[in-house]
Amino acid sequence: MWTSSRRALIFTLLMLSGVRSVGLRLLSMEAPSYVSGTHSTAFVTCPNMEEAKKIARAAVQKQLAACVNIIPQITSIYQWEGKIEEDNEVLLMIKTRTSKVSDLAAFVRSIHPYDVAEVISLPIDQGNPPYMKWLSQAVPE
Repeated sequence: MWTSSRRALIFTLLMLSGVRSVGLRLLSMEAPSYVSGTHSTAFVTCPNMEEAKKIARAAVQKQLAACVNIIPQITSIYQWEGKIEEDNEVLLMIKTRTSKVSDLAAFVRSIHPYDVAEVISLPIDQGNPPYMKWLSQAVPE
């Protein structure tokens, strides 16, 4: 491994010589690698933008989510109580720690207006190491 002063010297020399992209790649190779499945993306459908923002903001404030993307105007077709339904909804894409998915799901169920709230998750296999590090910091164990 390189010492921090050696990394700094190489970084400075590469930046000064105009080879910025090479310097950044060398430093990114030094970043710790991501362990597949450490984080997950959870998906939650909401009836409207107001509910979506309420749930998203609260999840981030409670540190159950690092980031929530709100995807407007989706159409959901599903079976409910023996009938085929079609509704316009809003989708939340929630980035969190895999270890926090159960807590996140319980929280969503507690404030969601639907009788049966959709809360499903998928593990994140790969990601940009600095982003994944930030995600870990934003959602503590």
